Amino acid sequence: MDDTVDVKVLDNENTISVASTFAGHHEEIQDRDHSFLQKAVEKAYDGVNCGHGGPFGAVVVLKDEIVVSCHNMVLEYTNPTAHAEVTAIREACKKLGRMELSDCEMYASCEPCPMCFGAIHLSRIKWRVYGARAEAAIAIGFDDSIADAIRGTAHYQKPNLEIKRADGNVAAIADKAASRIKLVQAITLYGGRLVQH
Repeated sequence: MDDTVDVKVLDNENTISVASTFAGHHEEIQDRDHSFLQKAVEKAYDGVNCGHGGPFGAVVVLKDEIVVSCHNMVLEYTNPTAHAEVTAIREACKKLGRMELSDCEMYASCEPCPMCFGAIHLSRIKWRVYGARAEAAIAIGFDDSIADAIRGTAHYQKPNLEIKRADGNVAAIADKAASRIKLVQAITLYGGRLVQH
C-alpha cells in the first residue's frame, strides 16, 4: 500500500494535501505547513542557483518557528552526504545543542533517499512532509534506486559494492573495542562509578 499522496490544492480554502513518509499522516495540511514546504522549495532553487548542489531543500521547524532552512550542499562541500535533509539535521542539532529532534518537524522539497530517511529516523524527527516524489528526482537524472530502496521494491545494492564482515583477529579487535566503548559510556552515565549487578 502506498503511504503517500501528491501535493495538490483542494477547494478554495488554500488547503493542500502533502505526502508524508510515515503511515497515518494522510491528512490535509493547512496554510502553515504549506508555507514551510514552500520555504523548502525556495531553498532548493537557492542551492541550484548558487551551484551548491542538486535541487533539494529542507526546513526544520520547532513550535511553528523555522530552526534552520538548508539546501543540498554536495558540490559546495565535495561531500556526497551533504543532502538537504542531512545538512538541515546537522545544523538544527548544532543550533539547538542536542542530537534528538523529536519535538521538531521537517519539510523537504522531495521524497528522501535512503541515507536521508535514515538520518531523519535517527534524529527522531516526529513529522516529515515532502513535496515531490522520488520519481521527479529520477526524471532529472538522480539515482533511480531511491524510490525502490524506500518502498522496498528492489535491492539497494550497487553491483560494484560489496559489504562483508572482517575475519579473524581484525573482527575480534573491533568487537573488543566496541565492548570497551560501551563500558566507558556506562561508567560515564553513572557518574564515574561502575555499577555491578
